[in-house]
Parts: sequence; structure tokens; C-alpha cells
Amino acid sequence: MTLTTLDPASALIVIDLQKGIVSAHTDDAVTAAVEQAAHLAAEFRRHGLPVVLVNVTGRAPGRTEAGRSAGSAAPPSGWAELVDELDVQQTDHLITKRRRSAFHDTGLDTLLRDLGVTQIVLAGISTSSGVESTARSASDHGYHVVLATDAMTDPDADAHLHSVGRIFPKLGETATTAEVIDMVEATR
Repeated sequence: MTLTTLDPASALIVIDLQKGIVSAHTDDAVTAAVEQAAHLAAEFRRHGLPVVLVNVTGRAPGRTEAGRSAGSAAPPSGWAELVDELDVQQTDHLITKRRRSAFHDTGLDTLLRDLGVTQIVLAGISTSSGVESTARSASDHGYHVVLATDAMTDPDADAHLHSVGRIFPKLGETATTAEVIDMVEATR
């Protein structure tokens, strides 16, 4: 479903646009997604809407099937730092997650409810993992979900297309960055 409305109490949530992840995928799709997410963040800030920037610093404890060995080294210094393009501001809300969904064990739901948020706009990387998991959780928590499809990407192009085309229409509304910004302009 395409974007039909933007609640007055909307927030942008940007998933895992951090140096360690983005630098590992330096193709045009990643560059474009980072640029669009940064543009959304700037516009949400300009209109006084909350911006939540999420990074990831680990995995579920005890999980080994993902190729992590017991003696694996910690990520390099700066791996979890948000990319410079996001231009992190003091008014931004920072959430660190250790699972795919930004809602699991992070306090994100409490933060959004305290801010009175009823609708979220999602962007980030990876479409089929962190973004989709967060969208599913947001839907389960009762938020109106909007997915900015040109402000997200996935290392697997087919997985990205599957999420955007088959999963996201079941969870909320989809839109481009320009469509979201147009809606923000029209409702603020």
C-alpha cells in the first residue's frame, strides 16, 4: 500500500547505518540509501519530528549458527559508530540493539510512547533483516508503519525486492523519500 497519510506524531527510525556495516557494502545502492536516509533525517529535524538512530553492537547470546565462532574477535574500533552523513544532532535519540529488531530489549517502544509517537517511518540496512524485523515489531506494537523504500538497501538484491514487494505491504505503507517529505511538508 502506498503512503496515504502522515500522523502528526510521526518519527523517523534509521536502522544500522553505521560505519562497520556501510563500509562493508560500498555499492551504489548503499550510497543512495544512506543519502536518502540522511535527507529524511534532515527534514524530520527541520519539522521538529523525532529522529531515532539505531546501531547494532552484537548478536543474541549463545547463537552459533550464524558463523560466529566462540573465539571470534570483537568488531574493530568505530564499527558501531553512525555514518557521518547522518549528521547526528543532540536532539536525535540513539538506540543500540543487539538483535535484528530495534524493539527487542532496547526501550525503543517506551521512548516512542513517551514522545507520543503513533507512526514510524523506517529506513536503513539491511532491508530483509534489521529493517524488516523492526517493521514487524512496530506493527505488532500497534504503530502505523511507513517504509521509505529508496532509503533502505540489502546486500542481497533479491531479498530487498522480496521484502519491499511482498512483506512490507502487509506491515504498512511504502513510499519514496520524496513522497514522505512531501507528506511531511503538507501536514506540518
